Amino acid sequence: MSLSQETNPLFEDWQTPYGLPPFDRILPEHFPPAFDAAMREHTREIEAIATAAEAPTFDNSAAAFDASGRSLRRLDHLFSNLVLSETSPALQAIERDLSPRLAAHDNAIYQNEALFARLHALYEKRASLGLSTEQTRLLERLQLDFERAGATLAKAEKARFAAIVEELATLSTQFGQNVLADEASFSLTLSTPDDLAGLPAFVRAAALEAGRQRGLPEGTHVITLSPSLAEPFLTFSARRELREQVWHARRERGAHAGEHDNRPVAERIIALRQEQAALLGYATYAEFKLADRMAPSVAAVDELLQRAWKPAIEKAGHDRQRLTALATELGEPTPIAAWDWRYLSEKVRQQSFAIDDAQVKPYFSLDAMVAAMFDCASRLFGLRFTERHGVPLYHPDARLWEVADSEGRMIGVFIGDNFARQTKRSGAWMSILRSQSGIDGGTLPIVLNNNNFAKGAPTLLGFDDIRTLFHEFGHGLHGLLSNVRYERLAGTNVLADFVELPSQLFENWAQEREVLLRHAKHVETGEPIPAALLDRLHEASRFNQAFTTLQYVGPALMDMALHGRAVGQPVDLARFETEYAEKLGIPEDIGMRHYLAHFQHLFSGDSYAAGYYVYMWAEVLEADGYAAFKEAGNPFHRDTAERLLKWIYSVGNSIDPVTAFKSFRGRGPSVEPMLQKRGLL
Repeated sequence: MSLSQETNPLFEDWQTPYGLPPFDRILPEHFPPAFDAAMREHTREIEAIATAAEAPTFDNSAAAFDASGRSLRRLDHLFSNLVLSETSPALQAIERDLSPRLAAHDNAIYQNEALFARLHALYEKRASLGLSTEQTRLLERLQLDFERAGATLAKAEKARFAAIVEELATLSTQFGQNVLADEASFSLTLSTPDDLAGLPAFVRAAALEAGRQRGLPEGTHVITLSPSLAEPFLTFSARRELREQVWHARRERGAHAGEHDNRPVAERIIALRQEQAALLGYATYAEFKLADRMAPSVAAVDELLQRAWKPAIEKAGHDRQRLTALATELGEPTPIAAWDWRYLSEKVRQQSFAIDDAQVKPYFSLDAMVAAMFDCASRLFGLRFTERHGVPLYHPDARLWEVADSEGRMIGVFIGDNFARQTKRSGAWMSILRSQSGIDGGTLPIVLNNNNFAKGAPTLLGFDDIRTLFHEFGHGLHGLLSNVRYERLAGTNVLADFVELPSQLFENWAQEREVLLRHAKHVETGEPIPAALLDRLHEASRFNQAFTTLQYVGPALMDMALHGRAVGQPVDLARFETEYAEKLGIPEDIGMRHYLAHFQHLFSGDSYAAGYYVYMWAEVLEADGYAAFKEAGNPFHRDTAERLLKWIYSVGNSIDPVTAFKSFRGRGPSVEPMLQKRGLL
């Protein structure tokens, strides 16, 4: 890259292992001038394509467009990862300034009439150009990208559409930063022995580590809002009033009056999205989003979610009776509340299945489960992972592995960053520092997985944590195993309701008996997990599924209802949430996994807006897809794994996702395996 000869490391060709960013030399102030230069370079590249004297061809227009902007993408991947994984006030200030400017840059490209005219001319005659399937797919995706970015609008409408996109970029950044501020500012100090009542050793150890990370006196136990600490606290703490305090703090993130109040931010986002949809000719924003999804309609999404919601409501009624009886027996108040459900469910689970997490978790250390997921990837796809030390990364918690295929050829780099900290967004996600592509002879992907496990010595995982670890690694494999020519079609650049298929599918191997008997070993004794205990864990796997289903489906239905409002219909966020919850019948003692004021899937970007349903849509594909291995009688069946690699993990967006699934499975998906897996049939 030859953006500049300045000493700023972001202008250099990175002579680092694997072409990684020189993390140990990068400062926040390096980013603004580097972004300015990268945007100028990209603009020159676009103008050269748009104003070329030669008639448009696939290579000089579509392929050239796909290859343009590489300097900017390199910076954007780096910056985005830092603001999510290791942010600072300086980076956040730069993010607030950059977000609308990057949106304006994209607007200028996608509303460039000369550029669109060249690409559209190729799209119109694509059937006669002798193109490959992937080349045709690229033209079709670019046509849709430009249309959905306002390329076909009249001049005045284009200007308004561009202004909306820029304002949405600012608001989405503000929303995410507000949530992080609320999460980072909360801590519950457990100051007396009574405050620790009921907490097993692994929760106490994680609370001590949280106290150390906050610079508190040695021996101070702290509960944060990280799910990997807050949820175990809600599960085990015998102090009901403290459980209530943590539950409310989690629910009310982003909903406090003042500078971090997300309610007006979200209301403005909804209004702008309605206007955006109207400009493009859609009656609602939900219809606009579903025009580029596998789900054919809002009605189809609602039907799927209701098929899970209705039996889950019925099953939750039976579960409530059991929990209420236990609460009475224990002298706990009734009716039970939302901060009681996990606590009482855990006691029922222990009674019914003789399972105690304090005894189970020592078999599931983070290191052992990382080894398990690598082993599964090796047995399925022939991959080999070799950890490398001494490579500067952005935080000491991050670890790096080289990834090679069965013949020893390096195919990518994998970085795992698994621990919660105040400078990191909550949740779990996959990101990249470099995409796979065939550009310039091929680029090797650099893939990152972020989790937010509570750090311990050693770090011990529950079953939900293990599924999360494997889930994100499924996304990671989607990026690592990508094998396409064009970056626009690579890896996870697929339709939103297909992107969760590789990740949710890989979760299945986290629960395979064969895998756990091989890798789940006690951290102190080294003994493998007893087969009888594993049997009980599998028996308990459907326990409390009504709670889990309702916690997810409630927000998914609310998302569709919120984005299904008519254009121009304003929304009072708090009132809408209350009224819709009552209309739907969301049980108050179960609640929702996400409330609107902190629902980052919806408002920290638009990828999952009118799209939180995609997890269940993909779960239908996943449950039916994994049944192929069950039918083969082997979770590592060679032919099935080869089809999985060919049609799901490596094709990216180079073919239609419906075609991809049918090619793997031999038919379309059935919803019954998903319902059966959740115990809802």
